[in-house]
Amino acid sequence: MMGLLTGKTLLITGVITESSIAFQVARAAQEQGARVVLTGFGRVSLVERLAKRLPEPAPVTELDVTDEEQLSTLPDRVREHTDRLDGVLHSVAYAPPGALDGKFLDTTWEEAATALHVSTYSLQALTTSLLPLMDRGGSVVGLDFDASHTWSGYDWMGVAKAGLESCARYLASHLGARGIRVNLVAAGPLSTLAARNISAGDGSGTFDGGWSERAPLGWDSRNFQPVANACVALFSDLFPATTGEIVHVDGGAHAVGDRPAHTPAVR
Repeated sequence: MMGLLTGKTLLITGVITESSIAFQVARAAQEQGARVVLTGFGRVSLVERLAKRLPEPAPVTELDVTDEEQLSTLPDRVREHTDRLDGVLHSVAYAPPGALDGKFLDTTWEEAATALHVSTYSLQALTTSLLPLMDRGGSVVGLDFDASHTWSGYDWMGVAKAGLESCARYLASHLGARGIRVNLVAAGPLSTLAARNISAGDGSGTFDGGWSERAPLGWDSRNFQPVANACVALFSDLFPATTGEIVHVDGGAHAVGDRPAHTPAVR
């Protein structure tokens, strides 16, 4: 299944380290033939160094998804590298420390608003800003974490993810006529910088604890490939009639209430 993205150009947000999901999606997309443009927030020079570690060095443009001026100029800045986009990865999320790690009842509106602005509203803001480059349709993929349950320590980020899921459905509804698909990939816990920061609040390993035992297929938090592959598939032409969907890539943990009843493998 090589070359799924040959001829396609993607904008990928959220690269911070090599252990960012976004970095691994960029790598997998290039391996499938895509051209990639990255965005960087804050330390753009760091993202530029990371971009050189991809199979093909990728250009980087600055983007703060909460900055209206940067969003308004984003199409022109992306045009310096490509005249069109076939896909966009939304891999942006942030909640202040006061909105995480058991502080839900004490979170201020300013802290909650920051989480919602960066993690939820930005999906709409980013997508609509790039519509001039997606006049031939395309695919928007966002990264999610199952918002149908509460998770210890996740707090207002969980609320933000629930909003992200609703936002994706509304975007799918409004953009379908333009041939733009909008889907989310709900990943199991991965060893990213963001996940480590959240679980460090009480030292309990919030998301990793027991996940691999609960997931029918098992789960390796160090293996980013299944999530990257799912994103690549949604960017490809393999799902032309799928939009407003949440694809769970979590070993099946979302489907079981406690632990699965394992049965011997059929040989």
